[in-house]
Amino acid sequence: MPDGAVPKPRLRDLGITIGAMPTGPLNAITDVAGVRVGHTTVIHGQGAHRLGEGPARTGVTAIHPHGESVFTSMVPAAIEVLNGAGEITGRSQVDEYGLLESPVLITNTLSVGTAHRACVEWLCRHEPSLGTQAFSIPVVAETFDGYLNDIAGQHVTDEHVWQALDNANSGPVAEGNVGGGTGMRLFGFKGGIGTASRVMTLDAHHYTIGVLVQGNFGLRQDLLVDGVPVGRELGATARQAPAKDGSVIVIIATDAPFSDRQLRRLCKRGSLGLSRAGAVGRHTSGDLVLAFSNAWENRVDRFAMEPLRTMVQVTDTRIDDFFVATMEATEEAVLNALVAAETMAGRDSNIAEAIPHEQLIDVMRRFGRTTSTG
Repeated sequence: MPDGAVPKPRLRDLGITIGAMPTGPLNAITDVAGVRVGHTTVIHGQGAHRLGEGPARTGVTAIHPHGESVFTSMVPAAIEVLNGAGEITGRSQVDEYGLLESPVLITNTLSVGTAHRACVEWLCRHEPSLGTQAFSIPVVAETFDGYLNDIAGQHVTDEHVWQALDNANSGPVAEGNVGGGTGMRLFGFKGGIGTASRVMTLDAHHYTIGVLVQGNFGLRQDLLVDGVPVGRELGATARQAPAKDGSVIVIIATDAPFSDRQLRRLCKRGSLGLSRAGAVGRHTSGDLVLAFSNAWENRVDRFAMEPLRTMVQVTDTRIDDFFVATMEATEEAVLNALVAAETMAGRDSNIAEAIPHEQLIDVMRRFGRTTSTG
């Protein structure tokens, strides 16, 4: 059955609502018109670890910024790092030009090279000018899944990357144990992919902020849900994987016309959204945030010959709602990854348990949060 064919529960299905701003129809990054997401999930083997054979609990996630070629129609972008114990390729060029020129790929730490090479090959098949008139440096980000996955076996292949790129679509986004998030852990529970969105109106114009995260960070005691110390409350009631902080990738998309400078400001609010869910940014954590705007009026034609270019951007004094939207959507995306993830056994029979939904609801109720369950 293809990824996403069976919807997983989400935070709001448990009666828990984050923030006050309205969501988009899907409450997903794909509420930003044109954004497409694809996953390839790699699961095989069980029991004892055998290098190169498994067990494999990994994958790759692809994000296309709009419905056309981002190589030929580049978009304003920015990258920020809260704590840098991780990798996102292409950052120096995004910093220099303020533009994103490739799909974004997210995978495990030791499969960055494969994803990068496969993306180059995929682009070469789709872009005849690549390698003759122009070049591209793909953006690939990672988090570490070695607790559940034979990560040194590098089970993500070129074909897996191409599948994620080719099968990406603009519909509902599969969450939890899928794509690059397959083998990830979050706050001592099973983690993975999560997404959320917020919509707002600015002088009769409707805009969307969409966020996708690959969550693999946090200790049990850090976890906050709408300000409630859920991690501390659940600490004695559920088995926890080893207490070591990890990493998170945050992708922020919007259709609002922003400059790369303003997108860098959104990235910082993405970090604030992570902290609202309990992120600390410890020494071993890689907290990497990328934001892009696919507003058509600010896309850059790679082959345009005009010497001058006009840009449109939201006035800085009207940007606050976008800041709040980014914080809320990032926080909810992290919690959606947590709620959607299912218990998984992997390498050497290591187990990452799903957060217990009923216990989560009970904690929220005891702290005076209204839920629609029970």
